[in-house]
Amino acid sequence: MANVNPNLRLRGLFLWWRKWGKKDWAIAAVGFSIIVFILTYLSRPLPLDPAATTSTTDNLVGLTLLHNARDRGALCLDGSLPGYHFRKGFGSGSNSWILHIEGGGWCNTIASCLQRKSTALGSSSYMDHQVPFSGILSHQSSQNPDFFNWNKVKIRYCDGASFAGHSQYEFKNGTKLLFRGHLIWEALMDELLSIGLSNAKQALLSGCSAGGLATLIHCDDFRELLPKDATVKCLADAGFFLDEKDVLGNNTMGSFYQDVTQLQGVVKSLRKNCITRMDPYKCLFPQEIIKETRTPIFLVNPAYDFWQIQHILVPDASDPQGYWKRCRMNLHYCNPSQMEILQGFRSSMLKALSDFQQKKEGGLFINSCFSHCQTWMAETWHSSTSPRINDKTIAESVGDWYFNRNMVKQIDCPYPCNPTCYNMDFS
Repeated sequence: MANVNPNLRLRGLFLWWRKWGKKDWAIAAVGFSIIVFILTYLSRPLPLDPAATTSTTDNLVGLTLLHNARDRGALCLDGSLPGYHFRKGFGSGSNSWILHIEGGGWCNTIASCLQRKSTALGSSSYMDHQVPFSGILSHQSSQNPDFFNWNKVKIRYCDGASFAGHSQYEFKNGTKLLFRGHLIWEALMDELLSIGLSNAKQALLSGCSAGGLATLIHCDDFRELLPKDATVKCLADAGFFLDEKDVLGNNTMGSFYQDVTQLQGVVKSLRKNCITRMDPYKCLFPQEIIKETRTPIFLVNPAYDFWQIQHILVPDASDPQGYWKRCRMNLHYCNPSQMEILQGFRSSMLKALSDFQQKKEGGLFINSCFSHCQTWMAETWHSSTSPRINDKTIAESVGDWYFNRNMVKQIDCPYPCNPTCYNMDFS
């Protein structure tokens, strides 16, 4: 690894993820679990920006469990109660809401779901009772200029299928796994509506990674729950997973999504128009979801999303000789032929977004960083050293889009053109 100083604040923020890094996890859970912790080690070290490193105690927000969920059967994989963290808004933001769905991959087999239920991604018994709110969830104007005083909710993820699973597909063979993602979503919304969301004048549903996918799946449902005169939009961060073959020509991600869809009955949460046109698992890919989503969407995604490079383009099984070993861990080590393939992957992302780019109400921030989620940390969301495109941070771009100050279609030049990027180094 490059000789850099890890950011101690981020080390504390992600330390709890270390518990989930088991080799035999399903592909998505492995990737996300380990790499989130390693966000403390970057090829460009994160500075200790005073605006991003205020009192840890002040930023901590307690866990609330959905106690009425048991009566509704809205339970995590292991049967425990789902939960969320809530910080009340203030001042002019008292009737405005941000909901952020955490990420954490998916489980696609009974074995991987059984392992997952012994972690915070499958059971509230393992969830931290307090978590820091930063980035898009920060209550400081210096970190979060447009949304700092809004009501903020972090939704914990414990179902393994982006809040889209259905109980009818549970196995009655003694495994005691509950596939209740859709019920959890409904129970959560009902509780949040009861504590003030029903009076929202402005709302933004957001999520990271698998939570970004959940945001896209439920975006229109969220819009329908709120007053007709409210401004309601959705933001998916690192949730635009591509339906691409890997370097050996295998449909690794498609097969994985097919397993998730079949195992947890996700098809019941997908667009009916889509599943009549193609294999249902394909309708779980964001490029299909956004075609029929009516609510305005903003997509934040690195063109060189390291999770996608390491699990869609070059999964371990497709690199048995280790040809990609160094490149997939640090783009600095990619040779010209590998870089050409990575540029092709970027081109595939932009092609999948070509129709979306024409939508006036849609927003984009596609930077050329070797990164993943970027909205939930001050360092990448909004600080003096955050990644920028055309001198705009992600926070500024999202704010311009949400409040209709400008149309936002920020698409970066190809790697390695952007010196403001935080590029991951796993080597």
